[in-house]
Amino acid sequence: MRETGTVESVLPPAPGAERYLALDFVNSAIALPGGHYVDLLGTPAATNRWLADHALAPEDAGVQEMCATQLRALREHIRSLFAARIAGLTPVPTALTAVNTALTSIPTAALLLWDERDGPHRAAACPPHEILERALATLAADAADLLTGPDAESLTPCDSPPCNRYLLRHGRRHWCSTRCGDRVRAARAYARRTQVKSL
Repeated sequence: MRETGTVESVLPPAPGAERYLALDFVNSAIALPGGHYVDLLGTPAATNRWLADHALAPEDAGVQEMCATQLRALREHIRSLFAARIAGLTPVPTALTAVNTALTSIPTAALLLWDERDGPHRAAACPPHEILERALATLAADAADLLTGPDAESLTPCDSPPCNRYLLRHGRRHWCSTRCGDRVRAARAYARRTQVKSL
């Protein structure tokens, strides 16, 4: 069953999401027990809310379905790059192309702006038609930083089926949340009890 919701209503952010926006981005599609699926980018309004919550767009950006579709597509490309990195495989070329296209779609130099309230200051120009391109570029750059940096060795999928989230592993922890860890421990305890009963 496909649902929309908020991160807080589903699961807390996975370990590492506080440092890498791309990790929170790929985890915005969440598989839950019982065949439930929450997509925080499932509708234009939900996508607008996610972008605004992550300072990638103003609250009144008016995201349309075409923009939400582009973001969901980039999310899947980054997910496939994460999976390839973890498995030690060469990623599909379309995933690399999608990330590189997002990275090069906007100018990176901050412009000199001047207004009555702030006076002279530097900032990236972002007219409404560029909001999506800037969000895509920011997410792609963060994913590239994670995949090429020292934290890439800690990148791992959650080890609690059916969860599909990624995290940065700390020590032996392989779960994205206490909820997933509890589910694994409960399944192990149940397996031990049924094994003892069958002996």
